[in-house]
Amino acid sequence: MSRPVRIGVQLQPQHAPEYQLIRDAVLRSEDAGVDIVFNWDHFYPLTGDPEGAHFECWTMLGAIAEQTERVELGALVTGGGYRNFDLLADMARTVDHISGGRLILGIGAGWFERDYDEYGYEFGTAGSRLALLKDGLALIDARLKKLTPAPTRHIPVLIGGGGEKKTLRLVAEYGDIWHSFGDLETFTRKSNILAEHAAAAGTDAGRIEKSTAWPGVERAKGFHAAGVTLFTVGTSGPDYDLSQVEEAIRWRDEVNPESVVGLS
Repeated sequence: MSRPVRIGVQLQPQHAPEYQLIRDAVLRSEDAGVDIVFNWDHFYPLTGDPEGAHFECWTMLGAIAEQTERVELGALVTGGGYRNFDLLADMARTVDHISGGRLILGIGAGWFERDYDEYGYEFGTAGSRLALLKDGLALIDARLKKLTPAPTRHIPVLIGGGGEKKTLRLVAEYGDIWHSFGDLETFTRKSNILAEHAAAAGTDAGRIEKSTAWPGVERAKGFHAAGVTLFTVGTSGPDYDLSQVEEAIRWRDEVNPESVVGLS
């Protein structure tokens, strides 16, 4: 399946003492030409001052949905253990409607122990968090089919992670987008494992879009040749510097066929 390259920006909701800084970064990102605006689902900063300013993910997605007109939006990624999964499906359906069908439901097993401890969730083990995610994906799928009104479209599910035996199997079964981590060699090996899981599940691996963090122009060429079509630049408050985003967009517009440049 041939896809155009897409560029996302992850506006990390940390170290912005006023929400207006994030609102402004969203506006600048859409004006710059990004395809997707992501945030993340944590409760405390991951870098810098651990007690620094931070905002919550899903209430912010509702605001981004109202503010924007063109870009897709979502969390990169939602913590699987932070919310009842039926409720999460309803939240996703609601933001899907607010945005006019532009939500991507990003989800993962979760990993940042402080989030769990401070907010009273059971951290468990990597295995228990993956088991919870597996059950949760099935619950989300079932709940989305019951809701009235229904979602405006099939809400794309982005699954982040690289566990070869469990996570990639979940991507093969439920994912529309796989967000990977690591270098090109790691991506290539795990992409082949994902294809094996898809074949075992009787699904087409080609339907799954491959995603990774923006590695810079030179390394992006190799990832693109290996099958990545979604690259995301991360940037943090308070400044939300978009210079790398602009670099990535220029590269996207050089790489994409003329017929698909600018399409999301």
